[in-house]
Amino acid sequence: MQNIRVKEVMVPLKNYATVSENATMFDAVLALETAQAEFDQSRYRHRAILVYDDQKKIVGKISQLELLKALEPKYSKILDINALSRTGYSLDYIESLGKSGLWSKPLDDICRRAASLKVKSFMYTPKEGEYIPEDAELNEAVHRLIVGQHHSLLVTRDGEITGVLRLTDVFKLVCERIKACKLD
Repeated sequence: MQNIRVKEVMVPLKNYATVSENATMFDAVLALETAQAEFDQSRYRHRAILVYDDQKKIVGKISQLELLKALEPKYSKILDINALSRTGYSLDYIESLGKSGLWSKPLDDICRRAASLKVKSFMYTPKEGEYIPEDAELNEAVHRLIVGQHHSLLVTRDGEITGVLRLTDVFKLVCERIKACKLD
């Protein structure tokens, strides 16, 4: 995949779901639905929403997981989910957390929470390793996706975000390359 540049595979920012950090969860869900409907139907659908500040600068993102975690506020009070996912966990531990009342009633109150939860309260702020220049080679991007265990990278030009490189698009490209191999 030498000589393939990130910008050739990325989804341009204008084609991605975005919301203000002051928007509600409800607004974010609608933005995602609209972006999916308008997106090229031959490609994988979006699974995240980018968040911008008052200066229209991208400052965060919301994945499906962030949205679900935000509906049950007890998660943030009792454990560090990110640390737990990196260190592993036992089935017994997961079941013991379930007995603590997690997700016992969040769906009963979903409408009120979705209308009142502000995006900035549950968005994820990308770390330094989650950005890649749009002129970088795809090989470098694959390395970052694997090592960082990311589902996407934010693509930049001159410090501004220009798009999103999604793991699903990279995976599809790799699979197409594998199928094109001529086996003897």
